[in-house]
Amino acid sequence: MKEQLETLINELVERGVDFEDAMNEFQKKFIRKVLEKHNGNQSKTAQSLGIHRNTLSRKIAEFGLDHRPRARSHPHR
Repeated sequence: MKEQLETLINELVERGVDFEDAMNEFQKKFIRKVLEKHNGNQSKTAQSLGIHRNTLSRKIAEFGLDHRPRARSHPHR
């Protein structure tokens, strides 16, 4: 994984991607995945990320993340 991260960082630097933009995009995607893992439960997500729930709420609003659990589709019987 370290090699993949190194390759990604090199590519971002070569393309001139702004540091703040890169960090924001990383945070947004990481938080979204952890929210999905915890079915939208912000308390569990914040605990898993090691941040305060209020910080997570601010990040969700800042990044415009949809944190509601996805409806499970039930197959027709």
